[in-house]
Amino acid sequence: MKRNYEQELKKRVDFIRKLLKDSGAKGIVYGNSGGKDSALVGILCQKACDQVLALMMPCESKQNYEQDMQDALSVAEQYGIKTKTIDLTEVKAVFLSHMPEGLEISSMARANIAPRLRMAALYATAQSLGYLVAGTGNRSETYMGYFTKWGDGACDFNPISDLTVTEVYEFLEYLDAPRSIRTKAPSAGLYPGQTDEKEMGISYNAIDEYLLCHTGDADVIKRIEAAHQKTEHKRKGILTLGL
Repeated sequence: MKRNYEQELKKRVDFIRKLLKDSGAKGIVYGNSGGKDSALVGILCQKACDQVLALMMPCESKQNYEQDMQDALSVAEQYGIKTKTIDLTEVKAVFLSHMPEGLEISSMARANIAPRLRMAALYATAQSLGYLVAGTGNRSETYMGYFTKWGDGACDFNPISDLTVTEVYEFLEYLDAPRSIRTKAPSAGLYPGQTDEKEMGISYNAIDEYLLCHTGDADVIKRIEAAHQKTEHKRKGILTLGL
């Protein structure tokens, strides 16, 4: 059943306003990647708060400087969101140059450096301004564990965590977000040619069909559940002995 996005908008704006009031924070900062999720989070936050800052944080990938940057700016301009750019390419290069000699950094570990640098930038900004960090992860990606632990998975609150990718797109359509955002292939932009679905090996349609309707191809469901189980540590946070 399709959500009533007029009601969803009011509910989420009220949630953000109450959170800011209760926390005493002055505003909100989030990573404006030029993707669907950050677009929706930015719009929701801007409707709830006058002090919203969208950080654009390109890092090494050519896509970050071209289409992603254009899309990020188009959302910010349409909804009146203040933006700043922090280029992390050199920071990443320096970081890698200081890793222990002889240690071979895997391709996935290298790709995950960018999201962790971005979160460090977001929290340094938030702490300096007295802001909260808004997360931009959706339900589909969280279930699959398709996010970087202590990277884009870290935040103070997340106003879209219960929405699947299908619902994110429906919400963006209701809000009349830029068409380029609604039609581009979902991608973290971590390296050239990277797309979310290609990397996961499963379409968002299949994931959402399983999450929303509890149906789907048996083999696909098996792969979804396997990915969910393998990444459970990402959703549990810090594990302790419970002493």
